[in-house]
Amino acid sequence: MKRIIVVLTLIVLVLMSIGLLLSQQNQEDTKFKKILDSYLDETWKFFPTSATQAGYHKYDNKLEDLSGKNIENRHEALDKFNQEFVTKVDSSKLSPENQIDHEIMMDALELELLDHESLIPWEYNPVFYNDIIINSVRSLLTNNSAPLNQRIKNATERLEELPKLIKQANENLKTPPQIFTEIAINQFPGILNFYRTELPNLLGQAPPNLKSKAQSAAAKVIPALEGYQNFLKNSLLPKSTGNFRLGGQTHARFLRLTLKNSIPLEELIARARADYSNIRREMFLVAISFYKIMFPHVNIEQLGTRLTQEQVRNTVIEGVLDKIKGEHVAEDEFINKIKTTADEIKNFILKDQLIELPQESLNIEPMPIEKKGTTLTSLIIPGAYETSSSYTCQVASVPEDWEKEKIDSLLEEYNNFLIYFWTIRDVYPGQFVSSYYTKKFPSLLRNLLPNKPLIKGWPVYIEEMLIESGFGNYDLRLRLNQLKLYLRAVVDFLIEFNIHEGSMTKEQAIDYMVRGGFQSQTEAERKWANVCLNPGDSVYTYVGIQEILDIEKEYAKLKGNSFSQKEFLQKLLSYGALPIRHLKSKIIQ
Repeated sequence: MKRIIVVLTLIVLVLMSIGLLLSQQNQEDTKFKKILDSYLDETWKFFPTSATQAGYHKYDNKLEDLSGKNIENRHEALDKFNQEFVTKVDSSKLSPENQIDHEIMMDALELELLDHESLIPWEYNPVFYNDIIINSVRSLLTNNSAPLNQRIKNATERLEELPKLIKQANENLKTPPQIFTEIAINQFPGILNFYRTELPNLLGQAPPNLKSKAQSAAAKVIPALEGYQNFLKNSLLPKSTGNFRLGGQTHARFLRLTLKNSIPLEELIARARADYSNIRREMFLVAISFYKIMFPHVNIEQLGTRLTQEQVRNTVIEGVLDKIKGEHVAEDEFINKIKTTADEIKNFILKDQLIELPQESLNIEPMPIEKKGTTLTSLIIPGAYETSSSYTCQVASVPEDWEKEKIDSLLEEYNNFLIYFWTIRDVYPGQFVSSYYTKKFPSLLRNLLPNKPLIKGWPVYIEEMLIESGFGNYDLRLRLNQLKLYLRAVVDFLIEFNIHEGSMTKEQAIDYMVRGGFQSQTEAERKWANVCLNPGDSVYTYVGIQEILDIEKEYAKLKGNSFSQKEFLQKLLSYGALPIRHLKSKIIQ
């Protein structure tokens, strides 16, 4: 009897302890959510255009105020919230999921503080203003978040404030890097085209009184935009002497806050250097049989007597790639080719049941001209606050003003063999599938701040999976280009460090991409601009695939004979795009 009483007493004590713990968690979770909601509302108030895009519509009639006083107020608010998240919330007492969200929030705060302390985009990046100028009005008129009349009223209020924002841009911008100003100038014809041509069409169904008021506001915006374009070309460009390189300390801090990696960067760099050599060797082995057929009069063994091993590899790989790169679509068929390629890939995945694809479809459409420049694709997903299931991948068409040589260079790079794997990586399943599963996870923060290495690294895993499953009937030309695209991820990763933490020049970077990575001149120049303008973007893909491969290795060891790639991939995506170090512990636990 005494034993029973003792056991019952122990059970009661355990239950009381669990109850106390849960009560403490609930209290801390409530405090955390209250401060988080306050922080997000303040953030959306400062960035109302981003709020609209996220589906938070409280400030749809407001526009960014980038006066010195308001920027200073925002900096003070960040310091205040940083203190509140640390002193008012005991993260050790949060629920496990909120502990992760608390960490995501602290990193996000530090990242924005980095903007204020080091990057200062409102002073050194005119593209920052371009994004607001175009998206502030477009984002309101191209979604169905509210009745059309209300959206037009909000858009009109933003239009009325745009000349003020443009004036602030004139006053704030100091000595940005030349490449930033050049990109902003190149985007501007598309911005003007929106306000002159597209905006009137978007207002077409509005009641006459609302339409008239919006048109009147737009009429005042256009000369302000024309004046700003003139300012960019004639005033800002001559004094655009700023340094685009982040420098070692800032770059390392930026990557720590965005990668959230479990593999140390030093190890990742060592892996990339080894992969650079290994992939090129694999490409040589794939290409050599083609080379012997394509160049029957060249004795490869004799090449080795007068060239280094790397020079022989370059000769063979470049020779084969040059022979097959001419197989590509015409420039006006580029986007249609991507659509049909995406369908082929989707059908193959479904037929072989390789992974579970979303039932939602992905719309593929031309990219607006003002977004072209550093990227060929842009994924438009539902805002974090929205319940919409509409996903769109915008693809840049071939610019009409390009010379024939540059057009050919682009089309040869994205020839009929490489385009399959680029589509897998950048279009379908691309970031669409991983973003779709992240959207299904209930954490608002993981939707607002998804882990980019996971989002961008996941499709690379699929490339290899399709090759191994016989996609393209084991055509070695496909394999050669799949390896080339994998090599691109390695090269992109390495040049990011050499550019932002070193002194690699544009000429050196392009030479490395062209000679070492077999990229076309056009592709290399585009990548240079992207690395300069978007730090981190070139790193995410390689970091993501390396982290995923490490997790897979440990998970396969854990599961033994019951391991399934399909089950592993579903598990990988099921937690939302949370920091990889936490994802790893959840999968391996």
